[in-house]
Amino acid sequence: MNNCALLDNFDAVRKKSMKIDREALHKIAHLARLEIKKEDEAALMESLSETLTWVTKLDEIDTEGVEPLTSMSKEVNALREDIPNNALQRESGLKNAPSTDGEFFKVPKFLD
Repeated sequence: MNNCALLDNFDAVRKKSMKIDREALHKIAHLARLEIKKEDEAALMESLSETLTWVTKLDEIDTEGVEPLTSMSKEVNALREDIPNNALQRESGLKNAPSTDGEFFKVPKFLD
């Protein structure tokens, strides 16, 4: 099922009573790459149904003329210039490492 079909499914669910069924739960889980245990299905369906019902309440708000937010704060990041420098010498950086080869950190192999 493609994402558009999933959104159409959500529109259909939304027009009904905002109940997530087992099929929709497993489609969402598949897209999120989640494994759901059988004993957790009922609680998750109820929780997602409640969340969707709450989100539909937002449709009742008049947002005409309201600009979309990109941030909850009007603060602006103070970024510094990205200038390369030698702030830490190699010897100093490797000094407390548990294992090195003189130039690099040595770590246990973790990929086959």
